[in-house]
Amino acid sequence: MSFSDKIISFNNNHKIASHILFWFLLLLVQLSSSSYYNSDQVPFRNNLIGDGTNLLAQIPAAYFVAYFVVPRLVYKQKYYAAFVAFLIGSYVICVLSRIEVIYIEEPFYGRLHKPDETFIEILTDIPKLVYVYFFRIFSVAFIFMILKLLKDQQMVQKRTLWLEKEKAESELKLLKTQLNPHFLFNTLNNIYSLSLSNSPVTSASIARLSEILDYILYRCNSTFVPLSGEINLLDNYIGLEKLRYDNRLKVNFKITQQHDIQIAPLILLTIVENAFKHGAGNDAGNPEINIELYADNSQFRFTVVNSVYTKKNMNNNGNIGLSNLKQQLDLLYHGKHEIKTIHTDTLFTVSLNISLL
Repeated sequence: MSFSDKIISFNNNHKIASHILFWFLLLLVQLSSSSYYNSDQVPFRNNLIGDGTNLLAQIPAAYFVAYFVVPRLVYKQKYYAAFVAFLIGSYVICVLSRIEVIYIEEPFYGRLHKPDETFIEILTDIPKLVYVYFFRIFSVAFIFMILKLLKDQQMVQKRTLWLEKEKAESELKLLKTQLNPHFLFNTLNNIYSLSLSNSPVTSASIARLSEILDYILYRCNSTFVPLSGEINLLDNYIGLEKLRYDNRLKVNFKITQQHDIQIAPLILLTIVENAFKHGAGNDAGNPEINIELYADNSQFRFTVVNSVYTKKNMNNNGNIGLSNLKQQLDLLYHGKHEIKTIHTDTLFTVSLNISLL
């Protein structure tokens, strides 16, 4: 957590204490400044009285601007009302500050107010109210307002990021709910075909599927998972498909893994499943699927090449898997990934590159 985040967190959890601390620190700053400029000519008691009474005017001015004028009028684009309210409010605060100086501060100093300055003159002496009181009072109010606006902006940004994260997680969950039934539908059809022919590998297929479901349902619910778990998932899936095709299907799975990195779950399965569905599933000859995986701390590469019997078959895939994959990648690796597909009359290639830096 950054220093600014710690300050904002303290302010949110201890609003009254943080405001008291702010004004106390401001008083210390003003006192140190007064002591420096007045040197030994003015007693510390007089500096404390002067800066203290000055603070009594700065506090309402700051809250008036930051909590009334800006949020209630400026944010609602009531600019004329905001301008009028600010003029009236600042005038009243400056007049009250002048009265406070005459009847509270100066008597503490032992000075008596000039009898020739009447109450009407106090109200109508605009130059004195502006040059002596307005700038001194509202300079602090504007600083207070800016600090509040910066805090509010940071809070809005954090909330926006939180909402975007929630939205992304909801979309990812939706994509997974679309993907998993799609995968189950294809796999159960395979097992159903084996059971109709009383194949001896039916029980082995069910065991493979059980391991796959255990991983999908219970081990990949987080945003990122270890790559080793995804590789095991692919091994089980490939083994399940090879049971169906026997020796007619040739699958080459080359793994170059320097580190067990974290990766988004099920994205690799989507590509491999697509290769089986549109390669091996539609090839009456001897289908072949070549899979290459490379991973280190900085990058991840995954390439799947499958044979096809017509280019038209791949162009008309209309599958859910790759479409969902592109959405999922854009949510999780926005600006850090590249996925390419290449069609030929005999081969279909999907290559995925992800920058992990």
